[in-house]
Amino acid sequence: MTDASPPLRRPDALDDAALAAHTPMMAQYLRIKAEFPDTLVFYRMGDFYELFYDDARKANRLLDITLTTRGQSAGEPVVMAGVPVHSVDAYLARLLKLGEAVAIAEQVGEVGAAKGPVERKVVRVVTPGTVTDSELLAERSDTLLLAVHRQRNSWGLAWLGLASGELGLTECAERELAGWLARLQPAELLHDGSGELPAALAQAPCARTARPAWQFESALGERKLREQLQVATLAGFGAQELKVAHAAAAALLSFAEHTQGRALAHLRSVAVPRSSELIELPPATHRNLELVQTLRGEDSPTLLSLLDTCRTGMGSRRLRHWLTHPQRDRSEARARHEAIACLMDRSFEPLRDALRGVSDVERITARIALRQVRPRELSGLRATLLGLPALRGAVPAGAPLLAEFDAALAPDDGIANVLSAIAEEPAVMLRDGGVIAAGVDAELDELRAISQNCDAFLLDLEARERARTGIGNLRVQFNKVHGFYIEVTSSGRDKVPADYQRRQTLKNAERYITPELKAFEDKALSAQERALAREKWLYEQVLDALQPLLPPLTALARALASLDALATLAERAAALGWCRPEFVPYPCIEIEAGRHPVVEARLRETGAGPFIANHCRLDAKTKLLVITGPNMGGKSTFMRQVALIVLLAAMGSYVPATACRLGPVDAIHTRIGAADDLANAQSTFMLEMTEAAAIVHTATEHSLVLMDEIGRGTSTFDGLALAAAIASQLHDRNRSFTLFATHYFELTEFPAEHERALNLHVGAVESGHDIVFLHQIEPGPASRSYGVQVARLAGMPAAVIRQARATLEALEAKAQAGHAQVDLFAPPPAAAAPEPSAVEAALAGIDPDRLAPREALDALYKLKALLG
Repeated sequence: MTDASPPLRRPDALDDAALAAHTPMMAQYLRIKAEFPDTLVFYRMGDFYELFYDDARKANRLLDITLTTRGQSAGEPVVMAGVPVHSVDAYLARLLKLGEAVAIAEQVGEVGAAKGPVERKVVRVVTPGTVTDSELLAERSDTLLLAVHRQRNSWGLAWLGLASGELGLTECAERELAGWLARLQPAELLHDGSGELPAALAQAPCARTARPAWQFESALGERKLREQLQVATLAGFGAQELKVAHAAAAALLSFAEHTQGRALAHLRSVAVPRSSELIELPPATHRNLELVQTLRGEDSPTLLSLLDTCRTGMGSRRLRHWLTHPQRDRSEARARHEAIACLMDRSFEPLRDALRGVSDVERITARIALRQVRPRELSGLRATLLGLPALRGAVPAGAPLLAEFDAALAPDDGIANVLSAIAEEPAVMLRDGGVIAAGVDAELDELRAISQNCDAFLLDLEARERARTGIGNLRVQFNKVHGFYIEVTSSGRDKVPADYQRRQTLKNAERYITPELKAFEDKALSAQERALAREKWLYEQVLDALQPLLPPLTALARALASLDALATLAERAAALGWCRPEFVPYPCIEIEAGRHPVVEARLRETGAGPFIANHCRLDAKTKLLVITGPNMGGKSTFMRQVALIVLLAAMGSYVPATACRLGPVDAIHTRIGAADDLANAQSTFMLEMTEAAAIVHTATEHSLVLMDEIGRGTSTFDGLALAAAIASQLHDRNRSFTLFATHYFELTEFPAEHERALNLHVGAVESGHDIVFLHQIEPGPASRSYGVQVARLAGMPAAVIRQARATLEALEAKAQAGHAQVDLFAPPPAAAAPEPSAVEAALAGIDPDRLAPREALDALYKLKALLG
């Protein structure tokens, strides 16, 4: 329906006089709304969360829920919309996906305890980056909140995973922001709103929230970090000097505490990764290699989807982190390789079987700290603890990394003792009762006994009343509206005793209450209410007792997540036939019979035949490979598989090859594919040149660079000239390991004039007008591109193919007849010397040794005059 009532004034503009004109309930709502003017407020009313005025209109637009009006307040209709309590998670999920924040206002007072509406207050604020509810979280990926702050040329980053307990800090240059965003993939970005954001932040696919500039204060951030981590100095974490990151952390922690309404007890450590310690993976590399998302934005098929057969959500999230945060230092990767080898030698299946029933300890721990954990999560945690001895026994000996987890897998017995207070199969929600086990609390057991004995008492009373009154069909019953009652049909109405008090009249029956039944009703109903209140109090005691035990639970979660990820990598290596890579200190990329893991898996799934493996050798003597051949021949697949093998080895995985030897690698850069960036007014060619420029500026001799058909977005001569110049720059100046795929056959002359370059091509065989792709990488340049044959395979009409073939032959004949050789790789000519200025010309004509003092003074005046 369309609502024509005027918009609500901003609640913070409402004074006491304005509030007095509203009904008591709306005045209460408006006071709450004034504290959250830019946030949707879900106001609890019975079995619904209601939204009012502008919030209701917005919810109607975003959620397509019914907008209505009811009654009046301050002389205007009350515009409202509501969502049921039992399905609120579904609506929250939709709002969070749209980047909205929601303040949850619950009833915290007792009904009838005071005059006016029941007391309500906001118990938490749900935003895209501060979600902790399991129903709203993606099981296999982290939800991160990121705060950024700029000071001169440096950017400080601080991020937090509330549901995982991850806290991190770093500082970087502006050009590195995009890389960090690709690694972290935050759900929400906090900034001070004081100026225009750089493109990397403005275009990031996440919600952006402006916070007051005064919250980004370095000294405040350092103090809050020290208090949060309970340390006197941040030096032990390597974070003492990160002043710009401290400013970001101040806003980050303030926002998180504000949304949760309490301290963040589970955050007891901070990670401080640095760009110089990680292999650089720019956003283009994440996209082109399809690490966690396909080019179409889907989750599968990707490298992560192929790797992730983890038994737990914790393991999946850890695996994703290893993939997106590969270290330049090889020690962690070597330790993982050794652990995988140990698991493969001694069988990883018992460990994976033991992990199958493990709860998400990481997120349960966070929810315990935030006092949001549900009873069944605690019972699941208890079951996990009971299964730890068997799981611990399934971890094979023989690898130092696996041995490191042993202590964490035997946590404090006190945790299990505390959790023994939870019922074997508790209710889903605490408000439903039945959460605390029998025998834990004598008072609770007594109250429950009263409720549980209701049936016996009612049956006994029914039998006695039938005998006393002679009414054979008399029944004693209960409902939530009228409580307990005795029902007598019309036929027995004349036998009703005098002590029966009428409670309700029906068409064919009367319902009565007796003094005895009334006394029992008061006792029974009171017992149920008191039992539930007692259970809530006891549950809070359980949470209190668990707070000091959060550190061992955190350590257990990390151990389980790492074990799951390692066992998964072992399973993948065994199932897919991967080998253990070898790291060496000198520069090289040597791959024997390498395969593209995702393409190979897809071929296996579809039964399309085996994947053709190929070798790759790059070292100090061979730095650049010029790769030619037809479209669909496998050039891009070969280039991508080399990059994926390098990345897999760096993250600590085995690799799809028969042998692999790798030297130091500091970055993987890719320029592959063509697509317009219309949203940012960049054409295909502009985007291509922008990415290529970034690579040329940042690639080092330890970088791996993939260049696929650079220069194709402009005229042939422009594209060829640029491709040749970029290849020369990468070879001569950057000296990066480069795979350079091209259709410019002129570039096959590049290796003849550059000693560290080599020609390769993908094999193809012609049969008449048909072509068969061999997908084999062979030495030397390709003889032709086979573009017309590929067009024929694509279904181009025969007439078009015939015309194209005739035109191609004519062009080739003309080119051979009149083509003059151009040296594409000659060094650029020296810049022309600039014409001398008038002052410079005058100075050139002066011989100081021949000037008398008077002449020297005159010459100085003349020079002064020439300068104007």
